[in-house]
Amino acid sequence: MNRYLKLVNFEFTRFFKLYLVLIGITIFLQVVGIIVDSRIYVGRANKAIYEDLLTVSDFISQYGKMSFYHFASTGWFIGSMMFCGAVLLIYVFFIWYRDWFGKNTFSYRLLVLPTARLNIYLAKATTILLFILGLLALQLLLIPVEQKVLQWLVPEEFLQTLTLQEITNLYYLEILFPNSFVDFILYYGTGMAAVCVAFTAVLFERSYRIKGIFLGVLYVGLSLLVAIGPLLIDEFLLGNYFYENELFYMVIATGLLTWVGAIWIGNYLLNKKIRV
Repeated sequence: MNRYLKLVNFEFTRFFKLYLVLIGITIFLQVVGIIVDSRIYVGRANKAIYEDLLTVSDFISQYGKMSFYHFASTGWFIGSMMFCGAVLLIYVFFIWYRDWFGKNTFSYRLLVLPTARLNIYLAKATTILLFILGLLALQLLLIPVEQKVLQWLVPEEFLQTLTLQEITNLYYLEILFPNSFVDFILYYGTGMAAVCVAFTAVLFERSYRIKGIFLGVLYVGLSLLVAIGPLLIDEFLLGNYFYENELFYMVIATGLLTWVGAIWIGNYLLNKKIRV
């Protein structure tokens, strides 16, 4: 366990400076975005009231009140979150490939460490999870700050204040911030299973090179089929034979099977097939 935690700390430290840059970009984009979006709304309100001679109530009935709901649908907010997601998606692959393409054959030194090679695999997966949770925590901290900026910039009669729970129930945010612990485990467990499948696909490529690319793609396809197999069978072969709760438990079972299979195959490749 101690060596595993040291590996997690090592992997986290390697990406930490870039991670801070990612955090800085997210804060900058969202704070600037909330200011710009608020000023646009207030400018529209001023034009409608002082130039078009609309009353406040008429303007609100026509355009609605300003709220975090509007900002959450803008490119400033969505774009910043998509940018973070894209960077982490790239890092899922980069966390492995930099060991091979970096200087001084680092992959060789990493693989000969006096610890089980599975710890390397798990440490990298844990690092990805920590980065994801860190960005989620950052977003939860940013939302009240952005709400306060809205209150400063938008007159009270034009502002609709939402609670944190109401905001996290908007759009896609309900997936990022589940309402229950069970949903949290399901959503992020699925995400981490996908990360492990991607890890194992990379190890196929590293183990067999050109042939490994095809093996990796084939493996990802088979993993997806296994994971959603019950849904496909019920829809196309059995004609909606199972109840929803039965399908739910079967998908959980096949998802766990896919996750465990990814780790087991990854461990096998690391110990028996990997090339440095």
